[in-house]
Amino acid sequence: MPWNEPGGNQQDPWSGKKRGSGGNDPEELIRKLNQKLGTLFGGSGGDGDPGNQGGKGVIFLAGVLVTGWLLSGFYTVDARQQGLVLRFGAYQETTGAGLHWRVPYPVETVEVIDVEQNRSSQDRSIMLTKDENIVEIAVSAQYKVRSPEDYAFNVLNPDSTTDQSQGTLYQVLRGTTREVIGRNDMDFILKEGREQIAIAIQSQMQQVLDSYKVGLQVITVNLTYAEAPNAVKAAFDEANKAREDANRYKNEAETYSNRILPEARGEAARVKANAEAYRQETVARAEGDSARFTQLVGEYRKAPEITRERLYLDTMEEVMSASRKVMIDSTNSNNLMYLPLDKLGSQTETPVNDTVPAAVAGQAAQILDNSNNTATPLTGGSNNDVVRQAREPVIRESR
Repeated sequence: MPWNEPGGNQQDPWSGKKRGSGGNDPEELIRKLNQKLGTLFGGSGGDGDPGNQGGKGVIFLAGVLVTGWLLSGFYTVDARQQGLVLRFGAYQETTGAGLHWRVPYPVETVEVIDVEQNRSSQDRSIMLTKDENIVEIAVSAQYKVRSPEDYAFNVLNPDSTTDQSQGTLYQVLRGTTREVIGRNDMDFILKEGREQIAIAIQSQMQQVLDSYKVGLQVITVNLTYAEAPNAVKAAFDEANKAREDANRYKNEAETYSNRILPEARGEAARVKANAEAYRQETVARAEGDSARFTQLVGEYRKAPEITRERLYLDTMEEVMSASRKVMIDSTNSNNLMYLPLDKLGSQTETPVNDTVPAAVAGQAAQILDNSNNTATPLTGGSNNDVVRQAREPVIRESR
């Protein structure tokens, strides 16, 4: 009969004990476990005090676990990072680069933040300008963490690496750009105002972030694209071309002005200098004439008749010396004509028929013959006769 059937042999074939006599007794099980632990941690495993051996094993195991737990509190922070120590979720301190220790989890935790990394955020959208024009703007912002405490605790999502549109910095960038664009005209935005607009966006972004205490610092903002939408791009291109032509004409006008003004100033200076020289010359001549007239007045008062005749003769000599006309005495039957013999002599190599008419040439030859035979002087007698003869001339033109 099997040993485990009812009414049969209840003795255990392996241990020799009866079934139900203590093989499944809890105390027996604990005793066996203590023996195994004592053997595992260096115990004899014999018939010693099982309670004492089990306690030593538990203490040793607990010491190992505690040591491992304490060693897990060491952590390192890189040179570009800072560590935030949290005790049950509350901020305790900020640690710099190096090896540090904190109370292990779950008492204290460390959140490491890179404070030297340059991060970026971009936005591109269509906006409305001050003069009610539509412009497409693309802007890029470079920033980094300035205060890791504010960055970690003050704002739920200061910047998002997975979806920028969910980050606070992106929303600030978008709103600030729209505000700055809305305060300026389109011509200023598309042309000379790009740099000023970027500076204004950066300044206003930093003010908003500081008011939120986000702990971020905006390094730079670039206006990477600023053009009219494609629907009206052709018209704006024509307008830009017209502005460029206007600037070119303006530059050409300034160049011409810079060239012509010095010339005009030089010409004005030259005319002024000539006028000054003429003034001085005229004044000097007038002063000389005045002095000479004063002297003549004195001489005239001494000898009026002689001075009058001398002045008349000097004047007639000055006038007649530059004249090509010949004076002939009408009262003398033997007329004598004075010809320009110096000019006739200079033209001896030229045929007479080409330069002097035949009648004039014959008349000149006859006069020369008569002057050789009977030459009568033009003037004679006293000075009064000379003056009378000079006052009653007959002027004939000879060519």
